Parts: sequence; structure tokens; C-alpha cells
Amino acid sequence: MVCAVSGGADSMTLMVLAVAAGCSVTAIHVDHGLRDASHTEAALVRAAAERFGVCFESETVEVADGPNLEARARIARYGVLPDGALTGHTADDQAETVLMFLMRGVGPSGLSGIDPATRPLLGLRATETRAFCAALGLDVVNDPSNEDRRFVRNRIRSELLPLMNDIAGRDVSPLIVRTADRQRELVCAIDDLAAEVDVTDARTLASVDRAVASAAVRAWWRSETGEAYAPDSAAISRMLDVAAGRGTATDVVDGWRLIRTNQRLRLERFV
Repeated sequence: MVCAVSGGADSMTLMVLAVAAGCSVTAIHVDHGLRDASHTEAALVRAAAERFGVCFESETVEVADGPNLEARARIARYGVLPDGALTGHTADDQAETVLMFLMRGVGPSGLSGIDPATRPLLGLRATETRAFCAALGLDVVNDPSNEDRRFVRNRIRSELLPLMNDIAGRDVSPLIVRTADRQRELVCAIDDLAAEVDVTDARTLASVDRAVASAAVRAWWRSETGEAYAPDSAAISRMLDVAAGRGTATDVVDGWRLIRTNQRLRLERFV
């Protein structure tokens, strides 16, 4: 079992629990080179891995500071991790992700949050992973970028969620996670129907239920572009308009266009 281990409490907990579950574990630390002391974090993970009998590997990627830093760092990180590598996302990450996608208007798939397939800690809270590491005497990395207000996720964590808790008079994160679970059930059922649709046939796409057509377009987009996330709801609506004959082409996002010719749909990239 391969675990992505940054050195934070969440990923350290993931590594230790994987060992406790009887797995043969390899921990991979990815250094983005964004902080002067980042090389010391790899040493911290190595020491923890040795303590628990875990194989350790270190990868280095180059990510320049600037716009879309989080997204570019994520792409670089997953680029050096093997398929199926586990990550230490928690229920708090899930709640933040759902709110972030809600603000982007990404639709049902975004509201279902993080795919649990490779995130076995989604049932734990960040307070629990920190307490777990403290109980084991594990030193963990405290990433200063988590306090950077440039990043939307950080403001959701430090400003929006506390405000929602105050308004609701309770901890809303479990409610958001529960909603994401129910949404994922619906999305999976619709995806099964969408898999039977020939999304490149404009007539067929225009004839099926809109929810199924939207799901088919999202899946096609990810397959054709290699993007992890589908366009927002407005872009999906524009694509369905083209399929229905209300236009012959539309810009989608990131330089991609959808074009209809002789009732066939295709995506093209314009540089």
C-alpha cells in the first residue's frame, strides 16, 4: 500500500494506521520546493517511516509561486505518485471541498466531494489525527501555507466554516459530509445510466434526461482532456445547448471548444 505522506498529522496518521491494519506500506514524500525548510520535512517523514517499519521514498517536483498555486502543486504531486496511492484527507477536508465546489457552481459531482476510494480517513476529523500523533509522540509538519489567505480553502476553513457553525449553533462539517455521501449515491446511479450514452452523437445526447446528459458530458470531458475536474454548470449548459442545435460551437474552459458537425460532437483545444 502506497501512502502519500507530507508530514502533516493527517498523512502521518494514514501511514501508521495502514501499518496497524497489517499492510506492507511505502510512504512517498513529495517536496514541492516552495519553502526553504521543505527538505527537513522529508527527513521527518523518513524518521517516522523507519520507526514503524515503512519503506520510504522521496520525490521532488518544481512548482513556481504564482496564480493557481494549489492546483498546480496538486497536479505536480499526483504526477509523481503511483495510481491508487492513498492520501490522508479527513472529514474536514471533505466539508471544505464541498463548500469550495459549491462556490464554483460545479454541479452534482462537485457536491459529492472527494472520492473516498483512495481516502480512507474521510471518517476522521483533523482534531483526531492531531491527537493521534500527539499520543504517539510523533513530530508533524505544520505547513505555514495553511494560514495563507490567498487560498480559498484556507478562508473556508478559518472564516466560512466558523461562521456557519455560529449561525447553525452546531458543528456543520458532519452535516456537509453526510450530504456529500447522499449526493455521491445519486451521482453514481446517474453515471451508470450516462455510461450507456454515445456522447458524441448530438441527437442521442439531446434526447436523454438532462441529468444523464450532463453526467455523460462530464465523463467525456475528463476522458478527452485528462482534467481531474469537469467544467462548471454554466459550461455544461453551453455544451448541451450545442448538442440540442442551439449553436454549432461553444467555448468551454481552458482553451477547449465543443464543435458540432453533421450531428457529431468533438472537443478541440485552441492554443
